[in-house]
Amino acid sequence: MTDSSAAQGPGGTPGASRHKGKAVALAVAAAVGGFLFGFDSSVINGAVEAVQGQFELSGVVTGLVVAVALLGSAAGAWLGGRLSDRWGRTRVMVLGAVLFFVSSVLSAFAFAAWDLAIWRVMAGVGIGIASVIAPAYIAEIAPASMRGRLGSLQQLAITLGIFAALLSDQLLATSAGGAANELWLGLEAWRWMFLVCVVPAVVYGVLALRIPESPRYLVAQGRRDEARAVLADVLGAEEDPEQRVEQIEQTIRKDEALAQQASLRGPALGLLPVVWVGILLSVFQQFVGINVIFYYSTTLWQAVGFAESQSFLISTITAVTNVVVTFIAIALIDKVGRRPLLLIGSAGMTLALGTMAVAFTQATGTGENVSLDGSWGVIALVAANAFVVFFGATWGPLVWVLLGEMFPNRIRAAALGVAASAQWIANFVITLSFPELLDRFGASVPYAMYAAFALLSFVFVLTKVPETKGVELEDMEGLQVERRSRRASA
Repeated sequence: MTDSSAAQGPGGTPGASRHKGKAVALAVAAAVGGFLFGFDSSVINGAVEAVQGQFELSGVVTGLVVAVALLGSAAGAWLGGRLSDRWGRTRVMVLGAVLFFVSSVLSAFAFAAWDLAIWRVMAGVGIGIASVIAPAYIAEIAPASMRGRLGSLQQLAITLGIFAALLSDQLLATSAGGAANELWLGLEAWRWMFLVCVVPAVVYGVLALRIPESPRYLVAQGRRDEARAVLADVLGAEEDPEQRVEQIEQTIRKDEALAQQASLRGPALGLLPVVWVGILLSVFQQFVGINVIFYYSTTLWQAVGFAESQSFLISTITAVTNVVVTFIAIALIDKVGRRPLLLIGSAGMTLALGTMAVAFTQATGTGENVSLDGSWGVIALVAANAFVVFFGATWGPLVWVLLGEMFPNRIRAAALGVAASAQWIANFVITLSFPELLDRFGASVPYAMYAAFALLSFVFVLTKVPETKGVELEDMEGLQVERRSRRASA
């Protein structure tokens, strides 16, 4: 009797632990897409100078070769959201793995800038697919009590991918005596940087073929028994799998009865209000300038006395910081909630970015030759790392969690795809505009602009973003209706 109750018992018993372990394992497998997302988007950093020298590229063309993957990511996010509703989540994961694999091999053997740009667009499509599918799958497979923590695994995987890419770039470049030098089999080190990506691509593809399909997709396809089996595996005694399947069926029937509402179109500038919330969350995540901080961190370190030769190590340390602070979000998200953490992050980022803007008003020199005299260099450096901490512990992981869970079932994948596409386009705009802003106005103006966006993000979260902690995905529609009713009565 004791053994039976232990196997069936609620949280803390061996049975509950096994089911929670299964949910964690599936979330980790899906989050490997996030690892590839981080790895493939960052691996080019170590190859940029070598590629520019080998193909004799101008600065503008080099910037386009680097940034063009972001446009591919926007297309991939939009495409992935729609294909996942037709093919299923796991099949689209396999497609993403194939794109990662093929683009990595072809990038390694590129013979000109134009074909490298094409393969980077292909990689971007894979990155965009991974950015949409992982949070959607994790949100749909996870118990409500664990959904925030498991959803945060996506951002943790992204940061680990960035760290792994920078570390492998450093090791390969060091082994060859420079990224442009020949390493193995007659190939330069920068080509091996791309080839390394085939390993996680294969792992991702194999895992995608082995994990079960999303129960919501299975129910939608009439595969009720399979959906119940998947839910029984991850829910255990926390919830009744049969009752959950019935909930999903009810929402699907409701959606079929309101088929015209399955569109993203709505009264707010052509889109549903909740879709705009997702889009603006994505845009604010990029418009606070997180990628600029990573881009400019080397110059900041040089301004306070570090040698240029240490830039690889500096970037790696920044990546490690980003990984470590993600655990803060994982620990707090299901206890504190989404909105409080986002508000703390926005306030902290505003203060840190504003401090940087003030510090750079004291800068001498221009562009990459900027220097900060006296204590201002240390102040800017501390502020930059504080910004990374606030972003990595809040906006970095929480936006992906919210995008995976805030949309009603009938539009989740499509809306997530639109929001993620907006995120990649915003990333592209910031990446391309920063060098021009830096040349024209110095560092102070762009950082003041990012501080202003961080402040606006605080107001946006306070007034528009709903709290989704503990809410079942089937109840998200009711949450939106309740929120609209409260606003109308106010």
